[in-house]
Amino acid sequence: MRAQPEHEYSIGDVADRAGVANDDVVMLVELGILASGPDGHFSQGDVRRVRLMQTLERAGMPLQGVAAAVQSGNLSLGFLDTAAYDRLASLSEVTFQEVSEKTGIPVDLLMVIREAVGFAEPQPEDRLRENELQIVPLVEAQISEGFRLTVIERWLRVYGDSSRRIAETEVDWWHTEVELPLLKSGMTPAEMIEAADSRVAQRIAPYLDQTILAIYHGHQEHTWMKSILDGIEATLSAAGVYSRLERPPAICFLDITGYTRLTEERGDQAAAELAGTLSRMVQRSSRSYGGKPVKWLGDGVMFIFPDPGSGVLAALDMVEGAANAGLPPAHVGLHAGPVLFQEGDYFGRTVNLAARIAEYARPGEVVVSQHVVEVVDAIPVSFVEIGPVELKGVSGALRLHTTRRDT
Repeated sequence: MRAQPEHEYSIGDVADRAGVANDDVVMLVELGILASGPDGHFSQGDVRRVRLMQTLERAGMPLQGVAAAVQSGNLSLGFLDTAAYDRLASLSEVTFQEVSEKTGIPVDLLMVIREAVGFAEPQPEDRLRENELQIVPLVEAQISEGFRLTVIERWLRVYGDSSRRIAETEVDWWHTEVELPLLKSGMTPAEMIEAADSRVAQRIAPYLDQTILAIYHGHQEHTWMKSILDGIEATLSAAGVYSRLERPPAICFLDITGYTRLTEERGDQAAAELAGTLSRMVQRSSRSYGGKPVKWLGDGVMFIFPDPGSGVLAALDMVEGAANAGLPPAHVGLHAGPVLFQEGDYFGRTVNLAARIAEYARPGEVVVSQHVVEVVDAIPVSFVEIGPVELKGVSGALRLHTTRRDT
């Protein structure tokens, strides 16, 4: 059974934590939307209900209608008492301006925190939410270590955007896998909310945070190791210890143009079908040329080919195959050179350059580096030099070529 909420707040406390006037809370009590505990006090769930009612009222929904739905049993707000909703933060006691004056963090940067967690740009006199306050110490530490403000802002926005996509995906699967089946079983909306909380949420919610953190730590391990190996490779190369291979492998990145936008527009089912079609196509094409898919990267795939010429032919096949399968246009980048191998993955400058070349390639293009052109044997393709190209994150210009089949 659901644990009973602790009633520890007065009307003034609820109003303050929800950011409303005392009279607003009193009105919700009179409407029957809020009910105090035996001691006349209210719970954290009541704070959440007040905030929800404030949002509904601003959206033009009459609170009298909400109250009628609650009293008739057609709408239940009891789910807001569960621990899963503890993450719906209350307002703190301090404003952005006050935190800026106390910490020395520019107020404009502090306000980016509000945007990073998904809300509209605040004003300096607005109070921070309690979860936003938890972010401030790291920003303060970064500034004290000399981090540039533009870098900190980008970090905040990247964290925010990535977390938004996770949260939106959670809402989608909760709706399709929990709510809809319960409603189709004949439950009313109020019964569905109660059942979803007691039968599913309490079993799943405790694992969400630890799963996200575990995946994040896995990505940290991978990216940190990549950085370490890249640094070691650069040091050895500069010392003349890491020599150039006569017959290096080729790293290939294939990306699908507009994949993320497409899946967001068409939904999870379309995304699964697209991924399945792409997987079958690239597996078949790469292996027929002696290559191997290394890993999926959201909107694309990374491959390794022991023979660079075979990698070029496979890339052309995959771009053509994507078009023939009705997929969005694919684009490919290839670079040949020494690679570092660990636990089934490949690292190093060759990998980094291939990824950057793929980003540069336009839809339908296969773009290769000068080194690929130099090491391939005679194959029925033509290379057309684009010229020296400066790529993001790469020092110096690279000679790149587009590739097409000979006719």
